Amino acid sequence: MRIGELAAATGVPVETLRFYEQEQLLTPPRRSRANYRLYGEEHLEQVRFIRRCRSLDIGIDEIRRLLSLRSDPGQSCLAVNELLDEKLLQVDQRLRELQALQLDLQRLRSRCNIPATAADCGILKGLGELAQPLL
Repeated sequence: MRIGELAAATGVPVETLRFYEQEQLLTPPRRSRANYRLYGEEHLEQVRFIRRCRSLDIGIDEIRRLLSLRSDPGQSCLAVNELLDEKLLQVDQRLRELQALQLDLQRLRSRCNIPATAADCGILKGLGELAQPLL
């Protein structure tokens, strides 16, 4: 299949597929006599794997590591576990930051329960004050 067909089959834009190739996440495709890239089932599966990783917020460098580990099925999966453990720690941190943001927004919103003029708006006044440090 050609790149447009691969894009349609995976739901990944052509530009993204070219980026994946440039980043060497995809096995280099064969070329036709007319120099078109020719993709096979291997590429389809690789793109699906990459797309699933991206949906889990796994970065390009991390995907590269996972693909490398995946290409050598005999090695230990300890590195995969460690990578996922790191990702889980990052998610925990982001959750704490989002909870602090939510609390800050709720506090700010509580400063203006009755519509008033902009000059008397507690939210606008609160936005002008120093921000509370995030947890």
